[in-house]
Amino acid sequence: MDIQLKAGFKKELLAFFRTSKFLILILVLIGLSVSSPLMLVGTSALMDLMGDVYDQLGMDVSMLTQELSSLASFGVSSQLSDVTMVGLLVFLLVINSFAGGEQKKRSIIIPRSSGLGSLPYILPKFAIYPVAMFIFTIMGTIAAGGVSALLFNINDIVWPMLLMAAVLAGGYNMFFVCLHLTLGTATGKAGMSSAICIVASILLPGIVSVLDPSPVYNPFAMNLTAGSALYGGVSGVDMVITMLVALALMAACYFIALFAQNAKKIDNSGEEIII
Repeated sequence: MDIQLKAGFKKELLAFFRTSKFLILILVLIGLSVSSPLMLVGTSALMDLMGDVYDQLGMDVSMLTQELSSLASFGVSSQLSDVTMVGLLVFLLVINSFAGGEQKKRSIIIPRSSGLGSLPYILPKFAIYPVAMFIFTIMGTIAAGGVSALLFNINDIVWPMLLMAAVLAGGYNMFFVCLHLTLGTATGKAGMSSAICIVASILLPGIVSVLDPSPVYNPFAMNLTAGSALYGGVSGVDMVITMLVALALMAACYFIALFAQNAKKIDNSGEEIII
């Protein structure tokens, strides 16, 4: 491996694993995944305890409480929604300093006169953070499946379908991390980049679902496809094609980020020294 590229990987790995960011992200994503089914079961138990209050109000919630704690797949479905919304939001915000934030602080300078190119700066980011998000998402979904199977009354989880849903949810999160890295490193404005990606992740799936009730092959709606896959609504072939389309767009994001980094000149002027 080229010495500069090796140094780039070492820098990103140390920045990720030797800081609190790695610990924060894995705790948030795994904790969120486990708490999602727990919240459903807890809500059902609480409503049971408050049955007398609901009876006095003339409300019959018995069917609702039974439904909330009946099927284990409900717990995983809730987790998929949380991890592709709240989990993604947290991840995008925490990696701001890696997605171009260091350019603003001048802690990363790419002096072309020293022979340091853009590749050792861009490639490690795209190799580490999207893959980490993909792994965390799959781990969280598997954990949610295990917790749901233990807590809910009926274990209707089909594990091949759960793994298919986990891969699609991981691909969705991975895609938005790549988009964040592209916008952030290209502009040097990580905060603006994360805001754009967060808003897009909230609005686009809803818009896509209105235009197409079953949006297969669309990376912007892979969270919806993941929920459908959990219940057998997506075939293995459709999952593979969807992931290939998403990976192609992620590769395009990488090349755009590399091109933008090569095209712009980073200002190395100034008297301040930041270590």
